[in-house]
Amino acid sequence: MERVGNRVPNPLVLFAGLFVIILGLSAVLSAVGVSTVVPGSPDAVEVRSALAPSALVELASTAVENFVTFPALGPVLVVLLGIGVAQGSGGLEALVRLLFSRVPAKLAPYAVALVAAQGHVMSDASMIVIPPLAALIFRAVGRNPLAGLMGSFSVVAAGYGGGVLVGTLDVSFSGITQSAAEMVDIAAPPSHVLMNWFFAAATGLILPLVGGFIIDRVLEPRLRMYLPSAPANDDAADNDSDDAAAATDTPDHRITPHERKAVLISVGTTAIAFAMLIASALIPGSPWQGEDGGLVRSPLMSSLPVVISTLFFVFGFTYVRAVRRRGERGEGQDSLTLMQKSVAGMASFIVLMFVVAQTLAVLDYSNLAVVLAVQLSSLIETLNIGGFGALVILILISCVLNVLITSGAGLWSLEATVVVPALMLSGLSPAVIQAAHRIGDSVSTPLSPMTIYLWLVLAMAKQWAPDMRLGTFVTRILPFAPAFLVAWTGILAVFYFADLPVGPGMSVHLAP
Repeated sequence: MERVGNRVPNPLVLFAGLFVIILGLSAVLSAVGVSTVVPGSPDAVEVRSALAPSALVELASTAVENFVTFPALGPVLVVLLGIGVAQGSGGLEALVRLLFSRVPAKLAPYAVALVAAQGHVMSDASMIVIPPLAALIFRAVGRNPLAGLMGSFSVVAAGYGGGVLVGTLDVSFSGITQSAAEMVDIAAPPSHVLMNWFFAAATGLILPLVGGFIIDRVLEPRLRMYLPSAPANDDAADNDSDDAAAATDTPDHRITPHERKAVLISVGTTAIAFAMLIASALIPGSPWQGEDGGLVRSPLMSSLPVVISTLFFVFGFTYVRAVRRRGERGEGQDSLTLMQKSVAGMASFIVLMFVVAQTLAVLDYSNLAVVLAVQLSSLIETLNIGGFGALVILILISCVLNVLITSGAGLWSLEATVVVPALMLSGLSPAVIQAAHRIGDSVSTPLSPMTIYLWLVLAMAKQWAPDMRLGTFVTRILPFAPAFLVAWTGILAVFYFADLPVGPGMSVHLAP
């Protein structure tokens, strides 16, 4: 599989080919009149030919808009501006060395996995922020930073639907589930943000054990041929040792007193800035709050990439000033140069995003994704299977569809209108139906070529190991998907057969 994956052409060529395939497939299916009916919608959804002259004109005229408004592009670049200053200044690595240099190396995979499993609280920004930090943590404890980078990404992505903390995903899903549940005349508890909290919290505590074990026992041993000593411009270490700890034998992990003081000053300054932000958000009537006065769905959450980038910038900027005042070694570059270098390192990713944006635009225009989602979701109703078996089928269908439609709310809005009413008729509650979807909607994410952050983290991996290729990357993280699928389904089975509530006031079965 690795050899096949490594023969896959450049991602730019791959998505360009996919673009052409979608064009042709949409023309064929449109010619034969393929369509579907989305429950709750009065009109049938037909496959539209993207090769029609009017379609080509529309796609060409909106190409620039598709690129500049592409959801992943802006947040990635904004967050990288701040991270570039924090990391380029040397402050971020000094902080990690200060915090983790005395932590037992054997605990690092589990600590990283625990943090990564709560990543959905930061929304998609977690896939930008956590992997490079995890790489630095592994380097600080003398382990292979690639294992931290790739492992943390896999845990964030494959465990995205779980976690102890509540995030925007919970808000989006609960609203969609409530709308779908109202399509049938069956009494059910009203959906709310915490409707899956017990289930998600259990997941956020158990999956890190699985993820940490895979990072420690499976992923890192399979990365022994990649023993990088420094990212970006430094050459990878040339070492034939089988000991993965040799990955970081060049840097000195000790922190000097001057560096320690500079880190503490930087952390203190950043903490003050963060505290001021939170205080301003908690003031009654604050413009940071949502219409209901809450923060889960609010301008603050919408501004999360900017907030994160600003905090990283404050940390890095303060560290540089503190180090220079004390005559300590530091990066002799200003913040502007560091930000430019950070974005320049993602040049190939930016170019790829242009092609990806057009590919997803033609997929959306053709309605192919909608037709596929509705038809697969209808399979559960057609098979007439109830109980836990129906939930397992829903997990697998969501897992397959998630490879193509990576928008969590977008996919659930298509599936929910079909599966929620159908499974409610078999006695299952909307809450447990939503819980099952969360599993399938997460576990295949790190392996989907439509997951933009896969390409971002691959680009980060190339900074540590320039010869890292897609096939090698995917085969190394592949074990996370089936392991999380089995473990997560097992957690759902415990809730189902023990009839445990999946959230406050949310039972597995509907009241008779």
